[in-house]
Parts: sequence; structure tokens; C-alpha cells
Amino acid sequence: MTENQELKSNLGQAGLYKSWLVLIAAVMSTICITFVALSFGSSKVSLVDFFKAWIEGDTSNSAYRIIYFSRLPRVLGALLAGSALAVSGTIMQAVLQNPLASPNIIGINNGAGFFVLAVSVFFPGRPEILPMAAFLGALVTALLIFALAMGRDSTKLSLVLTGIAMSSIFGAGMNVIMIHFPDAYIGASTFLVGGLGGVTMDSLQFAVSYIVVGLLSAVLLRRDMNIIALGSNGARALGMAVARTRFLLIATAAVLTGAAVSFAGLIGFVGLIVPHAIRFFIGSDHRLLVPASIFAGSGFVTLCDLVSRIVFAPYEVAVGILLSLTGGPFFIYLVIRSKRSGND
Repeated sequence: MTENQELKSNLGQAGLYKSWLVLIAAVMSTICITFVALSFGSSKVSLVDFFKAWIEGDTSNSAYRIIYFSRLPRVLGALLAGSALAVSGTIMQAVLQNPLASPNIIGINNGAGFFVLAVSVFFPGRPEILPMAAFLGALVTALLIFALAMGRDSTKLSLVLTGIAMSSIFGAGMNVIMIHFPDAYIGASTFLVGGLGGVTMDSLQFAVSYIVVGLLSAVLLRRDMNIIALGSNGARALGMAVARTRFLLIATAAVLTGAAVSFAGLIGFVGLIVPHAIRFFIGSDHRLLVPASIFAGSGFVTLCDLVSRIVFAPYEVAVGILLSLTGGPFFIYLVIRSKRSGND
């Protein structure tokens, strides 16, 4: 049976058409948001003028300089970070079978951030190792959560609360580093709240390969996410090597989160909001949920960053602040809904 036939049997003809429409809408919306984000900011710039200057090689053109050196790296950073964090949240929710799981809620963001800050202090001038440092921090944190998830008495809510405690511990660690190494304060404020204002092509080139590999891995493992979401017993009954698959999925989530944190800082709630929004429209089949989350996450973060740039122009608010204002109430809503349904 082909994948399309399996989707038809699981979703029905009408459900399959709806799911594909949502996926296409996510792709088209992301493309439109990208072009708008390149054109608008504190000043409006014509993309026609940019492409004309690019073709003619006129690097002194104002439209070319604004877009190429300022907006293009920022928009690419938003697209990459959004897709990485959204898919990471999708993976964590499947592995932990917990709708409240996301990289920032269970402490993965802060774990990655702590390692990045430590490496920045002890190995200054080495930006190429920041993605690896962020990945290691994310992986260590995720494995701790993974170990707790294996406990018989662990509940969904207790795992989230433990993750919040771990997030506080790593947050305290970052504060200790900044207290003892004042130079770490340089750029730390934007990093801690999550922002894309300082993103450059140089900061992206080391992270992009990690994100691409992580997204490809998630796409290849999306069938396994459906099986792992059934629970350990159900997955084993279907012949899955549960421990190995869980580790691969957690490592993938760690790669994605770590790479995004390395240049975008501690952006939160993307991995919570986007998977839930997509799941509302197309259901929980990860064969469609993963690719839809890639594009929806990209468009969502790019849109939020655009809003943060233009609403208070000529000033701007870090996109992490805007996402926290949006994600905080959303998280409270999910906790209340989880308690009402008894899924704690």
C-alpha cells in the first residue's frame, strides 16, 4: 500500500483533500509573508529595485544594501528558526505523548542557551562552534527529559513541571556566567529574550546545515512518530525498536533546537503554538503534520518578526517578547484544557 493510499484510508477522501489544502495554504502563505517581510520595515523598499540592482551588479543601490545586508539575513533566520522550532515541538509532543511539550517549556531552549553562553565566554571568536554547543546543550537536556519519561510514575503534567524546573536551573546558570563574566552581557539581552535583529549571513552559514539535516531527518522519521505516539507497548507490538527510535527523534529535536538557538536566541512557544494550530486543521498524522509544521513555523515566525519591526517603527520589539505575549496565554489554555479532560 502506497503512502497516499494509507493517508486516504486513515483520513478519508474529504479529510485528505482538506489536509492537502492546509499544507498548500501554509506554503503559499509563507511565500507571501517572505516577500512582504523583505519589502516592509522601518522604510518600504521595492523588490523590483533590488532585483534590478542585483542583476546590474549595482551594490551601492540603497534598495540592494537594505535588503541584502539587513532584511534578507533576518528573514532567512526567521524562516529557518521557525521551521526548526515548530518541527522540534512536533517531535517532542510525539515522543513524550504530551501536548504541552515544546523546546522552551521543558527546558531544551535554556539548556542550549546555557551551553552557547558558556562557549561564547570560554572560546571567544569561534562562532563556528556555537551550533554544536547549542546542540550538545539541547541534547543533554532532552536526554534528561527522556530518562524521566521512562519512569513508571511519570505523568504528562509532572514531566512538564520537571522541564520548567530544569529551565530555571539552566536560566540560573546563564545568570551566573553573566555575573562572573561581564563581557557576556554584550548582546546577551537580545539572546535571552530571542531576537533576529543581529542575524547575519555569517551567523547563519554554520547553523543552516544542521537545520536542513534535522528537517530531512524529521521528514524521514515522520512515520515512526505516528507509531511512537501510540505508546511504548503499542510501538513494540508493531515491531519497532522503541529506545533507538526515541533516541533518534530526540537527537533530531535537539539538533533543530540547538541550531535555531545559536543565532536566534531563546525564542519560545513556536514549538507549542504551531503544531497545535496545524493539528487542529489536519489531525495528528505526522506524515502531513511534519511538512505542514515546517512551512507554518517558517511563516509564523517571519510574520511575528515583521509585526515586531513595523508596529512600533522606527523602534522594534524583539520577536521573542511578542511570541511570549502570545504563547503564555496559549500555554495556560492548554493546561486548563488538559486538566478538564483528565490528561495529566
